[in-house]
Amino acid sequence: MKIKPDNTKNLIERGLKTTFIGIIASFVLAAIKIFTGIVGNSYALLADGIESLTDIFTSSVVLTGLYFAAKPADEDHPYGHGKAEPFAGVAVAFGIFIAAMIIVIQSVYEIITPHHAPAPFTLIVLILVIITKETLFRYVIKVGLTVNSIAVKSDAWHHRSDAITSAAAFIGISIALLGGGGYESADDFAALFASVIIIINAYRIFKPAFYELLDTAPPHQTIQKVKEIAGKVENVMGIDKCFVRKMGVEYFVDIHVLVDANLPVFKGHEIAHQVKDQLMKEHSNISDVLVHIEPYL
Repeated sequence: MKIKPDNTKNLIERGLKTTFIGIIASFVLAAIKIFTGIVGNSYALLADGIESLTDIFTSSVVLTGLYFAAKPADEDHPYGHGKAEPFAGVAVAFGIFIAAMIIVIQSVYEIITPHHAPAPFTLIVLILVIITKETLFRYVIKVGLTVNSIAVKSDAWHHRSDAITSAAAFIGISIALLGGGGYESADDFAALFASVIIIINAYRIFKPAFYELLDTAPPHQTIQKVKEIAGKVENVMGIDKCFVRKMGVEYFVDIHVLVDANLPVFKGHEIAHQVKDQLMKEHSNISDVLVHIEPYL
């Protein structure tokens, strides 16, 4: 059975479409937040707009990563270009971290610099932003989980980070407006708090993407499912070894199956093909399987 390029292509195309929608939404929201932040005298909202600008950058990185991951295997890349996908996830994590550090530095500056309280109308904008970004997060994370893409899931969490910074800004501005004199910097403290949440999310994105680049084994249940499928094939008497590596949205399997030591070579070869065919049939993300036949003694 041949590698399934059509399935991989469809999964990546879904990721590309979702990421493109995120870029458009982030661009519109960034423009609204930066303009409102300047006019409404709210650094928290301005910082939120800057964070949305990084959404555009990181989503573009994801888009590029998915584009390269979609390229078929060639002589120089026999396993395909799937590693471009987790690499994009790592780049997104670094982008989020840098954006958070910029917000930290500017928040501290705003806290020690006297300024007027934000305008009340900034709260209306923030409510709309929070709803939009949280909705976008739920849409993108659903697609990311469906296609099993680190990059797309990373992009989703970036939208959640944006919703968090907006929520923090809303709380901070509300405190500044209700508290009156002496509370003008409440939205700056809110931006500072939000940056900590953003850094935590950056780590959450970085860890699985980095592990995938290192060819860390997938979750135990994934390997166990592969063993169970192979073990049900007729004449397979057991599983000796099973290695699974993830390449973008695809899995490559190297499995050692035990068969009757007295079987002829032809029969062992036939069983190997049956194992491969069954795995690729029942697990749509498996693109290729290398089956080793071992004698059961």
